[in-house]
Amino acid sequence: MKCRNLVYTGAFSALSIVLSYLIHFPLIPSAPFLLYDPGDVPILIMGLKFSPGIGVVMTAIVSVLFAVLTGQGGPWGVLMHFIATGVYVLTASLIYRRQRNLSSAVKGLIIAPLVMTGVMVIANLLVTPLYLGVTREMVIGMLLPAIIPFNLLKGAINGIITFLLYKKVSNFLEAGDQCVSKPNAVRQ
Repeated sequence: MKCRNLVYTGAFSALSIVLSYLIHFPLIPSAPFLLYDPGDVPILIMGLKFSPGIGVVMTAIVSVLFAVLTGQGGPWGVLMHFIATGVYVLTASLIYRRQRNLSSAVKGLIIAPLVMTGVMVIANLLVTPLYLGVTREMVIGMLLPAIIPFNLLKGAINGIITFLLYKKVSNFLEAGDQCVSKPNAVRQ
């Protein structure tokens, strides 16, 4: 990893944790324990800007640090966050990486929530009974009214926010790179 990528990874990981801690609310009234937070947006921006690998590394960092710093989620929460965000970021970033244009970005931001939702159905069926101590039948009963809509909404909201912010943040990061590589250009 270049030094610049390491610095950006740290800064955007910290931003993700702060956003997750400060802004969170339920999206589905019947499932108030499923909280939306915009913490995936900085991770997604970094995955799109630099690489899917950086997005996945950030997901691991944020998942673990958020649980450690807040005491929320425990090991099962870390795993579920890593799976959901990791799949979302990896899917969107891989699609965008193939062809870096608006059409590819939109395609990635539409397909990623669908893939994440499918993976989270399976993850919830396997992990939620262990995590919440409920039966698999109870989880199956929550799929259509809560889990599937929550993941689709979460993915759509994160995609929209990322779409609106990406170009501005990308330009800002590129301007910062130019200042670092050409320090005298700033003084002119």
